[in-house]
Amino acid sequence: MKLLVTGGRGQLGRSLLARGAAHEHAIVAVDTEVDVCDAAHVDAALATLAPEAVVNAAAYTAVDKAETERERAFAVNAEGAANVARACARHGVPLLHVSTDYVFDGTATRPYLEDDPLAPLGVYGASKAAGEHAVLELGGTVVRTSWLFAAGGPSFVHTMLRLAAERPVLRVVADQHGCPTWAGDLADALLALAARPARQRIYHACGDGPTTWHAFAEAIVAEARRHRTLACERIDAITTADYPTPARRPAFSVLDTARLRSDGIAMPSWRAGLARVIADELGGS
Repeated sequence: MKLLVTGGRGQLGRSLLARGAAHEHAIVAVDTEVDVCDAAHVDAALATLAPEAVVNAAAYTAVDKAETERERAFAVNAEGAANVARACARHGVPLLHVSTDYVFDGTATRPYLEDDPLAPLGVYGASKAAGEHAVLELGGTVVRTSWLFAAGGPSFVHTMLRLAAERPVLRVVADQHGCPTWAGDLADALLALAARPARQRIYHACGDGPTTWHAFAEAIVAEARRHRTLACERIDAITTADYPTPARRPAFSVLDTARLRSDGIAMPSWRAGLARVIADELGGS
């Protein structure tokens, strides 16, 4: 299968390139050389490259900066997504568009289903929700994920590794709940979906096992200690109110992945992916 991946230099784009090669897929990963904000540019790329499927992993992901860069966030996450979806529809190419748990407001008391109402809390989430709407209107498939990490970063994992090497005490939010996702596992799920006609219009794909940022940080530090001595002596649990940010985050953004499982694709525990990433980052040092 020949797959075109936008956002090819990001965590997911790199993982799709690596995992696709392992499964003998022909992956064409593009980044700034195909500007999703330029509709003509995107259309020309599809005409020239003639992929069998497209994964749109291009995104503006600076959650806090988006509050003051609304135009840029919407240009990439909404208009850019629409440009890719429109080109795919024109050329008859299936599209998998990657979205986020931040399209929800976090007030649910059970994991979010694919068809739950969207209610983003900030500009980033709103721009991704707008992108989803455009993709669905144009016949594409949306795949939501959460708390993504991969070797090479940047991610929460890499921030925690750096801070744990420098500081005896870390303070991490303990009242936000979600599911970390190793980009390699997400890449495998996307490749599986791309290899066959999508049975649903929206899927959730995230690592198995809800947690909090604080518990995730504890798992990161514990795994890192298997490879090196750290300055970190403890990780204090704090509240969201103790760590104010420009953008509001959902307090609960756990995604239900039953729909994906019903189509024969199971997402592994994020802990296995975490061990692989930390081994890659610290194992040789």
